[in-house]
Amino acid sequence: MALVARQTTIDQDFAQLIDPYRRELYAHCYRMLGSVHDAEDQLQEVYLRAWKGHERFEGRSSLRTWLHRIATTVCLTALEKRERRPLPTGLGGPTGQPEAKLSATPEVPWLEPTPDRSVDPGTIVADRESVRLALVAALQYLPAQQRAVLILREVLRFSAAEVAEMLDTTVPAVNSLLQRARARLDKCLPQQENVRVSSVEQGELLDRYVAAFEDYDIGALTDLFTAEATFQMPPFATWVQGPEYIERLVRVQCPARRPGDLVLVPTAANGQPAYGMYLRDSEGTHRAFGIHVLTLEQERIGHCSVFFDPTLFPFFDLALTLDR
Repeated sequence: MALVARQTTIDQDFAQLIDPYRRELYAHCYRMLGSVHDAEDQLQEVYLRAWKGHERFEGRSSLRTWLHRIATTVCLTALEKRERRPLPTGLGGPTGQPEAKLSATPEVPWLEPTPDRSVDPGTIVADRESVRLALVAALQYLPAQQRAVLILREVLRFSAAEVAEMLDTTVPAVNSLLQRARARLDKCLPQQENVRVSSVEQGELLDRYVAAFEDYDIGALTDLFTAEATFQMPPFATWVQGPEYIERLVRVQCPARRPGDLVLVPTAANGQPAYGMYLRDSEGTHRAFGIHVLTLEQERIGHCSVFFDPTLFPFFDLALTLDR
């Protein structure tokens, strides 16, 4: 009994010691892996490895540095067995035939959004807060080592020496990896004008967006998009650009056909406005259907990503069915 009590005390002390770093470690895993499912799984692996090794922690580096070294190692190992996670907009041009039959591609490991409550997404380049989801998508184009160095240096602000120790390499090697990562990211990350939208304007715009969807008013919906807006729907590889094509896509492909078929419940993902969308079934029950993540530009909606994956709803504390 004494041994059990001692072990329980050690476990509690360890949990209290590392709990302040949980969100930061989760965020690191998410940025590296681009998936809430994978990030949660690897965070558990980080905790397990840290728990097994914490008595051997010698304190030569800070606890934060030590934990991020473990997290980086875990993610790099995981990435050896995984393909990068793209968005449809990263796999080819927009379709000119949005009425064509959609074909899901579940074999593609699509990028996933993450709830704000789990992570403050942060930014790599100043004034690019409006492309946070695009930023995580762009990170997926970087080789794993470059991705790790860029995140550790420019998001988490570790020194080159600390990163070199984490990766068992040299400071010149870290600086070289960072330079190449920056150059590649500039090519992958969409360039967008940084236009601030006031909270009042944002609230009004989002209210109109929800009303248009729930009222099945497609004309009012497409009026809310910018001229270059994109609309994508993983796991479908098809995506469109421009209000005309968005209207044609929604009119033909959306399973809703009358007001009330869809209900949007507000949430937040990747530092952006988001909604859990519910579709009414034949029995009148609204069931989890997709997560909308919006990017606002110029008092309009510049991008809409709808993730048709009900397994994401619990991560956002959203019910799988609505009691209306």
